[in-house]
Amino acid sequence: MFQEVLVVCIGNICRSPVGEALLRQALPGHRISSAGLGALVGHAADPTAVRLAEAEGLDLSAHQARQVNAEMVREADLVLVMSEGQRLAIAEQFPFVTGKTMRFGRWLPGEVGNGVDIPDPYRRNEEVFVRVHRQLAEAARLWQARLGSSRG
Repeated sequence: MFQEVLVVCIGNICRSPVGEALLRQALPGHRISSAGLGALVGHAADPTAVRLAEAEGLDLSAHQARQVNAEMVREADLVLVMSEGQRLAIAEQFPFVTGKTMRFGRWLPGEVGNGVDIPDPYRRNEEVFVRVHRQLAEAARLWQARLGSSRG
């Protein structure tokens, strides 16, 4: 059912590339990609995000940031964003995908039934990157539990 997943953040250099890599590892056989609402098009993933990902066996070396567009969201079965604000921005730009857009942190403990926003670590210290990476890893694990058996 949910074979194609698009992970979205702002710049597509910190959170969404890591979320994409984590979901690829957790959900073999699914098509996982990422993009940004205000992408730093063509940029590599942030070096701190890359280092933390490599420590878990994830390879972000080929990542290049790209701008989200209508075709990407249309083709996705599920669009995962990092915040409620991003969910609303996707809904405004692409109203036809509102029903399949959720927060990446949807299943993390937080607001009753709504999960949590995953903060942007861009230009922050390593401690923030570590905390965000842990949130992404736990959220990916929780998505795996829900999507792992949904092969269609």
